[in-house]
Amino acid sequence: MRLARERERLCDIGRRMVETGLVLGTSGNISVRDGDLVAVSPGGVALDRLTPESCPVLDMSGQVLEGGSKPSSEVPMHLALYESTGAAAIVHTHSQNAVVVSATMSELPAIHYNVMLLGGPVRVAPYATYGTPELAGNVRAALEGRLAALMANHGAVAVGADLEQALEAARLLEWLCAVYIQARTIGEPRILSEAELAAVVERAVRG
Repeated sequence: MRLARERERLCDIGRRMVETGLVLGTSGNISVRDGDLVAVSPGGVALDRLTPESCPVLDMSGQVLEGGSKPSSEVPMHLALYESTGAAAIVHTHSQNAVVVSATMSELPAIHYNVMLLGGPVRVAPYATYGTPELAGNVRAALEGRLAALMANHGAVAVGADLEQALEAARLLEWLCAVYIQARTIGEPRILSEAELAAVVERAVRG
C-alpha cells in the first residue's frame, strides 16, 4: 500500500480533530505529502471513521493512484497550497470560533503574542464556493507568510512540516479566535502593536 504510514497518520489526526471539536460530522479534511504523492481524507466520511485503505493517494495533478474512496472535494486547495507553501501537511477545520471570526472579520488581529507562532495576524480569505479553484487561490494568497488562514464563512486551514505541526497550528488558531471573541464580550480588546510583536520575535530569536 502506497504511503501506508502517512495514511495511518491521517486516521490518527482525524480522530484527534473530532475529539477536540475542530470538526463536526463529515466536515473538514486533511492531507499529507511525501515527494510527488499526497494522501488525503476521502469526501463524505467523518474524520474519526477513516481507515488507511479509504484514504486516496494522488499525484500532484490530482489523479487518484490508489484508495477505495473518492477524495475530498477540497483537493484543489490542498494541491495549490502544496505548490505555494512547501508544506508537507494540511489541516482544514470547521471549528466554531474560527467560523465566527471568519464570518465577521477581515483579519484576526494580534490579540495575543502567540499569533506570531502562525506568522502574524491571521488573514481571512474572501468567500468562494468550496472545492473551487477560486477558493484555492483565495486561501493561497491569505496563507502567504503564514502557517494558518481563515476562510470567510467557512472555516480555517493550517499547514505544517508534518501533520502534528499542522494540527497544533489549527488548535492555536481556534484558541486565538476564542480569546478574541470572549474579549469582545467585555470590552474593546487591546491589540498588540507591530513594535510589540517585533519585540516578541526578537526575544524568541535570542532565546
